[in-house]
Amino acid sequence: MNKRIGVVAIIIEGKESIQEVNRLLSEFAEIIVGRMGLPYKEKKVNILSIIVDGTTDEIGSLTGKIGGLKDVLVKSALTKK
Repeated sequence: MNKRIGVVAIIIEGKESIQEVNRLLSEFAEIIVGRMGLPYKEKKVNILSIIVDGTTDEIGSLTGKIGGLKDVLVKSALTKK
């Protein structure tokens, strides 16, 4: 299966799901190239930008699990090839 490079944006509203997001990111560490996280205290959200390099199945599994968490929004953009 072909690998793709992409970015995954994660917005966490509140604090309930932060630990679970971090656990999932550790679980998928082999496809994560880089990560930047910013707590936006004034708006009470945490914003993460994750650079990934993996198959569409791997990336989809990561985003699906994260997107299923309470008060978490996830979007991804991947290369075509």
